[in-house]
Amino acid sequence: MTENTPDVSVIIGAYEAMPYLVKCLESVEAQTLGAHRIEIVAVDDGSTDGTGEYLEEFAARSKVRTRVVRQANSGGPSGPRNTGLALARGRYVFFLDADDYFGEEALERLVAMADKAGTDVVLGKTVGVNRNAAKSMWKQTVERADIYRSNVKYTLSAQKLFRRELLVKHGMRFDESLTTGEDALFTLEAYLRGSGVSVVADYTCYYLVGREDGKHLTKTGGYVPRFDSAKALMELIAAHVPAGERRNLLMLRPFTVTLLPQFGPVVLRQPRDILLAKLELAAPLMAAYWTPGVAGRLKTEDRLRLTCVAMDKPDALVDVVTFLHEGKQPQRVRGWGRAYLAYPHFRDPAVGIPDTAYEVRGAARPLTVARRRARRLAGRVAGRVAGRVLRRVRRMREARAGA
Repeated sequence: MTENTPDVSVIIGAYEAMPYLVKCLESVEAQTLGAHRIEIVAVDDGSTDGTGEYLEEFAARSKVRTRVVRQANSGGPSGPRNTGLALARGRYVFFLDADDYFGEEALERLVAMADKAGTDVVLGKTVGVNRNAAKSMWKQTVERADIYRSNVKYTLSAQKLFRRELLVKHGMRFDESLTTGEDALFTLEAYLRGSGVSVVADYTCYYLVGREDGKHLTKTGGYVPRFDSAKALMELIAAHVPAGERRNLLMLRPFTVTLLPQFGPVVLRQPRDILLAKLELAAPLMAAYWTPGVAGRLKTEDRLRLTCVAMDKPDALVDVVTFLHEGKQPQRVRGWGRAYLAYPHFRDPAVGIPDTAYEVRGAARPLTVARRRARRLAGRVAGRVAGRVLRRVRRMREARAGA
């Protein structure tokens, strides 16, 4: 690092961010990494609430080198992030939302981890403030996480430390054609292209704030962008990971996080023509990426719903969702060493949904293990019995020969 090169460029895209922006910027100034090792690149995305003016005031007085760009509203978070990324000079970049804030030691710990492990992406423990935040990936600090089998694939927000060299090498930018899920696409690409992913779980690095006014960097609503997001993520996975177990493990993310909620209780509230439109949007994705390897890793009720989607069975889907929404419990059916949950249309020949959609995969596994143990025990017992019989026959033959 040269004297003028910061360790971290903190990129802040801000839209109507007051008064949350005040605490956000204060948290950057308070970093134990030191002001001389940080730069801020702040992009006001067409705010009208004084966000841009406050950024300029902060830049004029702060010890942290701060560059402010004011641009017309881009309609989403990708535009300001790309603007900031193009201007960043640090060894690493961190995308900090203007509503959120850092723990004081965050950047010091994240940079130390990246330098020690040689990884290109570092996740810092995140907690929610007035909102929920994912928790399953913060059980322990890990220098090199398995992106396929660990839960890091379920945290694809942009609020992470990225090695800038990786982003420059591959010309990585946020996809401005996506109005949702653009951060997941960017982050997963970094996971796949990078030299590894680390997790800092023993210190709260990031506070994810739920705004009381509901304003965030603008995003377009509706269901169509969700399918666009799922399609982009599935295509990225398919382009980087050959068909097989590892691809199936990554595909769980877009299927469960992006697609599955579109076919949950919401279908009971929306007109039927919207459900049919969703099924049409899902059809090419199911045809291309829905495999037994993906299906077999899902909970029974989730697998069943997505099987209805894959088979284009809107009526069966509504029946299943209604059953789940009413809190009913399905009958458990056993046969040939397998267990099934008899949700609606189980073994209904008129509908034709296969038994595999209803199978309880988690419950079947212990039965198989028990059977294997029983076989091994039976084999050992049989072996001992056979040995005793053979020894008795041998003694009898020897007795006859001696006579």
